[in-house]
Amino acid sequence: MMRRTRAAYLAATGFAVLVIGSISVTDISPRLIWNASASLPIGLYRVEPPILLALGDLVAVTPPEPLAQFVTARGYIGPSVPLLKRVAALPGSRVCRSGSTITVDGQILGAARERDRLGRPLPSWQGCRVVGEDEIFLMNREGGDSLDGRYFGPLPVSSVTARIVPLWTDAAGGGRFRGPVASADTAPDPTINHQHMER
Repeated sequence: MMRRTRAAYLAATGFAVLVIGSISVTDISPRLIWNASASLPIGLYRVEPPILLALGDLVAVTPPEPLAQFVTARGYIGPSVPLLKRVAALPGSRVCRSGSTITVDGQILGAARERDRLGRPLPSWQGCRVVGEDEIFLMNREGGDSLDGRYFGPLPVSSVTARIVPLWTDAAGGGRFRGPVASADTAPDPTINHQHMER
């Protein structure tokens, strides 16, 4: 079992290197991204323009300052590496943090943690605010360790650089990479009223 899992990861890494190498050789703008974090299923995602964003969409985000400096100083991501997050609230929605509980329009989305895995304190905000016209709230509900809006609140929508779509991911874990499927990990949350916003 361990050999099979190791072989799957080696194959996945080799495939990603091959894809990235072919992109650089042909001098075409990258349209694929490899996620190695635990916030979303590990694997390969297609990159699309963030022209029309909807609740549940997965997006790539360039953190604005001072958030960018914070995440790189902590070693959460490297310089110029985007955060990959899910759209949890759009302009007009009421986002609240009460203690550690996060809600959007009265619906509980999850909880924040006080410290990261190394015991370092995480950013905290309290109260409620309406997401502004030029803002977006991002939160990976399926990733309890995800560094997202539960810690830094809404972000400028201008920080969203792309929509990402799962192509070949290990959604179930264990090194079993699969193509896109309609699952809780990849599909928009059906309990949320789906809205769209122009970019």
